[in-house]
Amino acid sequence: QAQFVASGGGLVKPGGSLRLSCAPSGHISSLYATGWYRQAPGNPRELVAAIISDGDPLYMDSAKGRFTISRDSVKKTVSLQMNNLKPEDTAVYSCNACLLGTYSCVPAWDSWGQGTQVTVSS
Repeated sequence: QAQFVASGGGLVKPGGSLRLSCAPSGHISSLYATGWYRQAPGNPRELVAAIISDGDPLYMDSAKGRFTISRDSVKKTVSLQMNNLKPEDTAVYSCNACLLGTYSCVPAWDSWGQGTQVTVSS
């Protein structure tokens, strides 16, 4: 099973922006969506947004209106543009193949690749 490498995190002030990128290490079936997840210290991992090749993206409430997920079919990457960042967005962001539902995207496998740290602080 392929893993994903996330990049683009960093330290940003409240109201700032970051663009994260997710690249798979191998082939991913088009049956899977790609989801961005995040995990803050002491909290479980949660879905942020997900996208599949032939459907509308899914956004959790925390991301709606501020984050945009997109696919690059040539580079095989999935990006997450994050605007108007808030301190509560601070977390390690990771991506994974997932099975897309109406309100969720369940990770397709248990292993996770390298995440990227996003810290929002003044």
